[in-house]
Amino acid sequence: MPRLLTACLAAALLASGCAMMPGAPKDGELAVPADYKSWPKFLSAVQRPDAKQVREIYMNPAAAAATAAGGFPQGTVFVMENYSVLESTDGKLATGPDGKLMKADLLRVFVMGKGAGWGQDVPEALRNGNWVYVSYLADGRTKGPEDLATCRACHLPLANKDFVHRYDEHFSAKK
Repeated sequence: MPRLLTACLAAALLASGCAMMPGAPKDGELAVPADYKSWPKFLSAVQRPDAKQVREIYMNPAAAAATAAGGFPQGTVFVMENYSVLESTDGKLATGPDGKLMKADLLRVFVMGKGAGWGQDVPEALRNGNWVYVSYLADGRTKGPEDLATCRACHLPLANKDFVHRYDEHFSAKK
């Protein structure tokens, strides 16, 4: 009888533990990591004159340890800040002495995270491996209105680069 009681108790504990385990996050469910500004930069001051934006992209330590041959490991998180660009009174995009676009206001904060089994709820045609996405307004707390299918569609052609834009540029600079 004690064995049966012990087995039942163990099964009940296991079942309750499994029921409390969180599932894989879906698009829109990642938070902005509080310490991301202390992370290494993936790329800095990415110039996007077509979108009138400058982007700062941070990567967590797991991503920073990655190699081009191995791709980014499960647990990788990128945070991208999108800034508007200063414009002159005649509507031209302002550049600094270095010729680069000058940042103005923070517009959005995007988070892209990778984990085992993540992103599997997405239609097959838009699946980006194990990546999920979320968009926030500049405050980093209010969810943005973006359709995350747009993020997925933009990253989809990069399957051979782990669905990450500027993959080669990052790893070339890392050498």
